[in-house]
Amino acid sequence: MLMAKRTLVASWARAFGLGLAAVNRQARRAGHRALMQALQVPSARAVRKATAGRVKPVGPSARRTAAPTAPVTPAYDSAYDPAGDWLQGLAVSAGETRRFYLYRPAAVQPSERLPLLVMLHGCGQTAEAFALSTRMNRLAARERFLVLYPEQDRRANSQGCWNWFATRSGRAWAEVELIMNAVDQACQDQPVDRERVAVAGLSAGASMAALLATRHADRFKAVVMHSGVPPGAASSAISALRAMRGQRAAEPVAAPLPASLPAPPWPPLLVIHGRLDTVVDASNGRAAAVLWATAAGARAMAGRLLQRGRRYPMNVSDFKNGARTAARLVEVDRLGHAWSGGAASQAFGDGGGPDASGLLWTFVARQFQAAGAPGPRRASPVAPL
Repeated sequence: MLMAKRTLVASWARAFGLGLAAVNRQARRAGHRALMQALQVPSARAVRKATAGRVKPVGPSARRTAAPTAPVTPAYDSAYDPAGDWLQGLAVSAGETRRFYLYRPAAVQPSERLPLLVMLHGCGQTAEAFALSTRMNRLAARERFLVLYPEQDRRANSQGCWNWFATRSGRAWAEVELIMNAVDQACQDQPVDRERVAVAGLSAGASMAALLATRHADRFKAVVMHSGVPPGAASSAISALRAMRGQRAAEPVAAPLPASLPAPPWPPLLVIHGRLDTVVDASNGRAAAVLWATAAGARAMAGRLLQRGRRYPMNVSDFKNGARTAARLVEVDRLGHAWSGGAASQAFGDGGGPDASGLLWTFVARQFQAAGAPGPRRASPVAPL
């Protein structure tokens, strides 16, 4: 009987991490205890025990790594510009550590200051796999910006998910500070223009990106959520599952902001979500856009249907406060739980969708310009929306 229970839990966890549609059926059969085990959310005591003796506890504001940033050899050279650098570092905060990787374009001049894009991977991914799937480093090589990839530790979550939902226990906030430690190091050690920093993520990484942007709104000029759950929608593993399935109370156009979130203003938001997503229900995309619109006092504009070549059609809706775009929602037809336009050879990539990486950079670069910072080196390959 015990073996059967363990098998059920392992099966559910794999489904959660791989983004299978079966997650909903198995979740309904599993009890609360099994769900918590499947999400592998460790207690604070377990984390302290796992990290004891390996790192020296420091405060959340620590700016240096335990080891200096150093170049590493990627497993798949095709993911990286061969003339650029793929660097590795270690973020440390409150006795916990996380690896991070950074892509730096080639031939950066001493006087040059480049934008920084923070990319947070989804469940079942590593930093390197996320770079491969999104092809973001190739875009960064052409447009000349730095890309930072924090990586979740499998001891903190067995499926590699960021614990965005664990706000009640405080684990989500601890991971926010670990990621900010990596951002601080990148800003200190690399030629970063601190006025041009943005954050983006996929799935659990999208939810964590939104949490990061609301917690440290003054540090980011834009945030991008691809297939994620809006912040404030969950405070535990169980409520996260309900939110992922879209099981929330009916929300008015101007729903009150969750009390757990820092007060706005927040940086402008781009949401990209597949309408056939069976892991994170598509209603979460609109909920995130409405949340941002409410925070900014923005109103919805008429949506427009766009299609480029043979790629999946997308419906684009803006939420504006005057001339300012507080949020943009891109709902992609025929797209499931995958990075739109991503490498089809990688998990969580769908090459049939519109180019999410290009859409992301077009949106982010415009926010940099709106804030008075210099624009991109050249026009984005993606036509303006």
